[in-house]
Amino acid sequence: MYAVTGASGQLGRLVIENLLGKVAPEKIVALARDPAKIADLKTRGITVRTFNYDSPSTLAPALEGVEHLLVISSSEVGRRTEQHRAVIEAAAVSGVTFLAYTSILHADTSPLGLAVEHLATEALLEKSGVPYALLRNGWYTENYTASAPIALQHGALLGSTGNGRISAASRADYAEAAAIVLTQANPAKAIYELAGDESFTLADFAQAITDISGKPVEYHDLPEAEYKAALISAGLPDWLAELLANSSARASGGALFDDSHTLSSLIEHPTTPMRSTLEKALQA
Repeated sequence: MYAVTGASGQLGRLVIENLLGKVAPEKIVALARDPAKIADLKTRGITVRTFNYDSPSTLAPALEGVEHLLVISSSEVGRRTEQHRAVIEAAAVSGVTFLAYTSILHADTSPLGLAVEHLATEALLEKSGVPYALLRNGWYTENYTASAPIALQHGALLGSTGNGRISAASRADYAEAAAIVLTQANPAKAIYELAGDESFTLADFAQAITDISGKPVEYHDLPEAEYKAALISAGLPDWLAELLANSSARASGGALFDDSHTLSSLIEHPTTPMRSTLEKALQA
């Protein structure tokens, strides 16, 4: 059986849809903290189980019969390492024969603060004895398209990325890759550095918003501290503003760039262009 944690999330849902195109629904287990959010999957023949990273004793029973497990990283930054430890230990005792984990692009060399917990999780996997693959995902294009409406409203896109290039891909691209790796007949230990075929600067992104909407949007590059302050002024909590500002500033040095084309090779088609994802977001 194939199981996906975080199945109620945006990435998890997309992975499930991809799995349905590869295996019978009765071979799929959707795991979520709140199974009510994915109750609709039951009507499609998928097994739905409660899976709470914060309840370690319940995790192994929820993995009964699961052979291949996709662990989508927790959204709780600062608590991820211990949560992931609980899942990995449960996988080891429940008989999981292969585990794929959604890490971060170039986790072993990344200067992003977000990389710390991902790298710690990778170390836990190495010690676990469970065969695994690392899906080191780059940024989702949706990370940027979500801010497009605000940029349009103010005619400005803020960041600290300078001329750093970002090799983003759509969430759907990463989900497709995860389903492919999870359903391999003879999976082997592997590290996949996954990123979009095309890269862009935030100035490029602002220009794309302008081109598509017909309304002028300019990119304003700010020092990291000023960008963080702007995010806090916009209503973001301090910890999230710190995380976003750090990521943006580190991207100025190429932390989110990759030209290996590993993702498109894995899914056997070009990754979704930034403008295509942006157009859909603006239409919505």
